[in-house]
Amino acid sequence: MSGLFDPAPGETGDLPVFDEVADQLVEQGVSQSPSELHGCLAGLLAGGADPSPEAGLAGVGSALGFDPHGELADGLQRFYVSTAQLLTDEALRFHPLLPDDDSDLGERTVAIADWCRGFLSGFAQARVSSRSTDAAVATDSAEALKDFAAIAQAGVGDDSDDEAEQAYADLVEYLRFAAMNIILDSLQQAAEARPASPPAGSTVH
Repeated sequence: MSGLFDPAPGETGDLPVFDEVADQLVEQGVSQSPSELHGCLAGLLAGGADPSPEAGLAGVGSALGFDPHGELADGLQRFYVSTAQLLTDEALRFHPLLPDDDSDLGERTVAIADWCRGFLSGFAQARVSSRSTDAAVATDSAEALKDFAAIAQAGVGDDSDDEAEQAYADLVEYLRFAAMNIILDSLQQAAEARPASPPAGSTVH
């Protein structure tokens, strides 16, 4: 029996089907879109949140202002774990959760803005939770976050259909690589902040 937010077979790796997630969120009384939800999960991880399912559940509830429970809570925890795996996947399979390419371009553009807004909410929540709001953000990551903030305000442009579709595809590619780079920067900073382990065989006096 399939569960909430189970991955869709093939295509984009371990992501669930956008429309199925949308229906489930409406049934659960959650106003956020699937894209905003996924962006928030990715942002939590990129901001340094613990990758444990429980941390993801608490973080997304705080960041987006709702109280996940029951089947929704279980599904969100699985979704968080799969997002963590994809963000650090060497095969670069991470993709933002967005409507199908057959959907109206305006709907997909709104979903990109939702995803970026969710990412920024999750990123900020993770830093508040870890009391690291004053910690420096890597230069490249800071630039990407500024871009995300601009994209979160995006509207539908007046380009021709072909130009608009290409611009959309380019933006999706930018988002997925930027998100993966932000989490790599975060992991590197965390590793550098940890105290060095004593050499093997040494004795601490």
